[in-house]
Amino acid sequence: MFLDIAYYFPITDPTAIFFVVLCIILFAPIIMGKLRIPHIVGMVLAGVLIGQYGLNILQRDDSFELFGQVGIYYIMFLAGLEMDLENLKKNMWRMVVFGLTTFAIPFIITFFLGTTTLHYGIAASLILGCIMSSNTLVAYPIVGRYGLQRHSSVVLSVGGTMVALFMALVVLASIAGSYQHGGGALFWLWFIVKLALYVVGMVMLVPRLTRWFLRRYSDAVMQFIFILAELTLSAFLSELVGLEGIFGAFLSGIILNRYIPRLSPLMNRIEFIGNALFIPYFLIGVGMLINVRILFEGGAIIWVVLLFVLVGTFGKGIAAYVTCISLRLPLTSGHMMFGLTSAHAAGAIAMVMVGRRLETSPGEFLVSDDMLNGVVIMVLFTCIISTIITERISKRLILAAKAQPQKLDQTDDEKILIPVKYRDVADKLINTAILMRNAKLNRGMVALNVVYDDEKRQQNQVAGRELLDMLVGIANASDVRMQTQVRVAANIANGIKHAFKEFDASEIVMGMHIHKEVSPKFWGEFAQSLYNGLDRQIIFVRLKQPLNTLRRIQVAVPSRSEFEPGFHRWLERLERLADNLECRIDFHGRENTLQLIEHYTKHQHPNLRARYVPMPHWNKMPQLASNINSDHLFVVVTARKGTMSYKTALERLPDEIEQHFSGKNLMIVFPDQYGERMDGMTFAEPQHQEEKSAYQTIHYWLRNLFRKDKSTNI
Repeated sequence: MFLDIAYYFPITDPTAIFFVVLCIILFAPIIMGKLRIPHIVGMVLAGVLIGQYGLNILQRDDSFELFGQVGIYYIMFLAGLEMDLENLKKNMWRMVVFGLTTFAIPFIITFFLGTTTLHYGIAASLILGCIMSSNTLVAYPIVGRYGLQRHSSVVLSVGGTMVALFMALVVLASIAGSYQHGGGALFWLWFIVKLALYVVGMVMLVPRLTRWFLRRYSDAVMQFIFILAELTLSAFLSELVGLEGIFGAFLSGIILNRYIPRLSPLMNRIEFIGNALFIPYFLIGVGMLINVRILFEGGAIIWVVLLFVLVGTFGKGIAAYVTCISLRLPLTSGHMMFGLTSAHAAGAIAMVMVGRRLETSPGEFLVSDDMLNGVVIMVLFTCIISTIITERISKRLILAAKAQPQKLDQTDDEKILIPVKYRDVADKLINTAILMRNAKLNRGMVALNVVYDDEKRQQNQVAGRELLDMLVGIANASDVRMQTQVRVAANIANGIKHAFKEFDASEIVMGMHIHKEVSPKFWGEFAQSLYNGLDRQIIFVRLKQPLNTLRRIQVAVPSRSEFEPGFHRWLERLERLADNLECRIDFHGRENTLQLIEHYTKHQHPNLRARYVPMPHWNKMPQLASNINSDHLFVVVTARKGTMSYKTALERLPDEIEQHFSGKNLMIVFPDQYGERMDGMTFAEPQHQEEKSAYQTIHYWLRNLFRKDKSTNI
């Protein structure tokens, strides 16, 4: 019976192989979760079990080679894509220090181990040093699952990994070059020229190509394929230069970082596909390469594996904790750096295979069988060590963060209402609201379509439902809950206002009038009636290109806007938008207003790239037009009549925009006019214009009276 069953193995049918792999991807997290073992370890162990050196259930066909290669590229690509570029710039020298340390210490220790204890030759010991000094971010998906991608220790680990990998690949390339091409000055000169051309070409061409494509094509599938094509092209060109493809994958992630916002549907799709398919395929494929049987054969191999595991892990641990102490980082940061950088996987196997192809003499290879087998077995143990440590430290960091006083204001009433009518602008409005919302509150949004109660009512209702269904799909792609409603009303503005109150919304994000066939007026058919009849925040948006292609946000702030109740609401929304887009934001206004904005920014968004440009008078606003490019977003914070920040110059706003800012990406903000006083008391909403004016005057003086920062000149 056993022989009859064995006849069917290994499975070679592609469909059956794919089915077994999917079952492993599905059940490994469940089983490992019961055992409290990181599921990444489960993927690797499953690969060991089903591979040719285990139960020989699956044949390692070309699909493992293809998907596994893309999987390791994906890990490095996501590492670059999810890095905080501002944090990266601020910690660049720390990354270089850690990268050189985590390269040099394992390299030196391993080199002496190879030449003295294991009696390898100089070249073989150098290759072994390259393997041990580099590492693979196998445990990085664990960090992503806990949302710690931007933690300082993770950023240092990723940056240090790339520095160490680059150094190891350069040494490896020199060894291979000396055997294949003779080495020498000409080899190094050509290598440096190729590397410079590759990096400069990627930095210069990829951003321009990406902006052009994302502006021209908005289809989700096309955008994902385009990003994947750029990833693989960068990896391929990196290999042509003489480096490993994972270096190119990381570089492409860094370059594309600002074009793929963290909360965007595109980022969600990229992470989903990688974590669901490519990365598990890579981990299972690595396990299938590991031959645990040789451990039971005894002899020198056990000694070799033991030394490789101890020295490789010990060297990375010394580097992590030395850097942690020298940079005066918390001990938990050292634990995280050690956990992330202690794993050796496909990169180590690729390096040892390079040495395996180099002949010292006919039939004799630079890398011996013991060294090859020892490295492959070492991969299993270091992956287990890395994932267990990273999992435990990630949980500890999360628990420590929860124990700290939370800045999150649970009383925030944020709930964004998005009235939509036209399909060509609806998706941009949804993406704008997604990037403005507070992801920590995790509250849903409301999409509204209001149709006239006329003879075309039923036809328009059907079209409205189809439009809202499309928007639900966009929101779901970003894991954002979306409520929808098609509303029938005799007056569009009244329909929006009634829906606003029914859904208990906090603000409105809606499109500006861009369809001239509706109304010749600047504001369109009903916008004026809406912002005059509703005293909550309304943001009008007119985008000529996708948000993720914007490079700067320019904000014109009127004087005395800090005395409006909605001051912090619009400021927070704009700074969240700039933070998620990772673009610069410039505030133009009076000195005292800019001081308050700067104070708020430094406390709430310290990593935001903000600039504060004095604008002595509102009449100077048209002069900003010369500084606003096609890839900028111009934001005007305006005010309703009778409010503290209102000025007669705002009456010319439509004419100035049409004359000076025509064709620009535009956002006009009408802030909240009523809210809580600074002493916690609440004003009732006045019902008449005279009462509103009096309310604003009182509110102005009360806010000035209760200000804590008396040193600021208002």
